[in-house]
Amino acid sequence: MTAPKASTRAMAPNPTAGDGGSAHAAATVPVVAVDGPAASGKGTIAEGVAAVLRFHRLDSGALYRLVAWRALESATPLDDAPALAALARLDARFDADRVTAGGHDVTAALRGEDVSAAASRVAVHPAVRAALTERQRAFRRPPGLVADGRDMGTVIFPDARLKVFVTASPAERAARRHKQLIAKGISVTLESLLREIEARDARDAGRSAAPLAAAPDAVTLDTTGVAPGASIAAVLELCRARGIEPARE
Repeated sequence: MTAPKASTRAMAPNPTAGDGGSAHAAATVPVVAVDGPAASGKGTIAEGVAAVLRFHRLDSGALYRLVAWRALESATPLDDAPALAALARLDARFDADRVTAGGHDVTAALRGEDVSAAASRVAVHPAVRAALTERQRAFRRPPGLVADGRDMGTVIFPDARLKVFVTASPAERAARRHKQLIAKGISVTLESLLREIEARDARDAGRSAAPLAAAPDAVTLDTTGVAPGASIAAVLELCRARGIEPARE
């Protein structure tokens, strides 16, 4: 495996919506924002970096999958932005690796392929993104936060101390996704996955609200052909260069 190529251009307990303390206090908490397209490796990197730093973690995609799951469960049309925004404002808890809604553990349900597909359609609505903005910012609590998504460094945490934009070739990302689905016992072709990824990229980059893009002050990390451990190490080195050190135990 080659070392990750970087160029300058970038789950812990979550309170229910509305918590989070004062904006001034939150602003002093360091944030590492990890953005990138689907299957780029950003989630694996964020998880690994958060573990080493002993920081909280925000998987922002889980919030959109939660809205999508609620929409599918309630037969809410995926083009009904006001109704979807109302679903986004409903109570839920994110505790470590578990998501609880309505008193039920829905963690496994949020990983369903139907939910993942619906989440992409839900995320294009500005009203939904606006409804989830403060909930995402509420994850910012001491000792620090590693947040991954598609607009962490551009919209949600524009003052993040470190912003990383993770990318990989479409073919590499399709191969990773294929491996994941085969492991789940889901039969799918590489060709269809590549088409899906390219369509998702176009949808994410072309939406009117918070389009997928690297922040001007982000570091771009190309993970094509790179082992996850090497990518995590590269981001940790960037953290050290910016004075972000592991929290004390």
